[in-house]
This record gives sequence, C-alpha cells and structure tokens, in this order.
Amino acid sequence: MQEFLLTSLIASVVLTVVINLLPMLFPKSSEKVERKIHRKIAESIEKQQQGEQPRVRVFFPWKAMLLVSLVLTVVVNLVGLFAAR
Repeated sequence: MQEFLLTSLIASVVLTVVINLLPMLFPKSSEKVERKIHRKIAESIEKQQQGEQPRVRVFFPWKAMLLVSLVLTVVVNLVGLFAAR
C-alpha cells in the first residue's frame, strides 16, 4: 500500500509539472486557445443580448472526459506493469 501511495504522489507531482510547463513550451498554442475562448464568450454574449440563445447553456465535455479516461487508464496500467517488475 505504501508503494502505491508513493507512486501516486510522484505521478501527481510529475503530471502537475508537465501541465504547468506545457504553456511555456508552446506559447503560441496557449495564446490561440485564449483567443478562441474570448471569441466564444463574445459570441455567446452577443447572442444572449439579441435573444437568440437561452440564458443557461450546459457544457458537458464528454469527448475530453473519454480521452482523459483512456489516457489515464493506459498510464495507470503501465505504472502497475513496471512497478510489478
């Protein structure tokens, strides 16, 4: 059990560092994403003011959740495979 906790803690730290370093490694990509988000927000506000869109919009990222689930499943299985050796 202690090995699992240690492995989990190390994986958490590594993933946190990787996620925080990605925008530094690809600054243009993060700027593009930021522009797209601002554009979507502006479009949404404009549609709301014109009465074309309902006031509440539910966003359910099922594709992202599926992809993250698959990637994490593979990562956990690989860690388990290498930890067993």
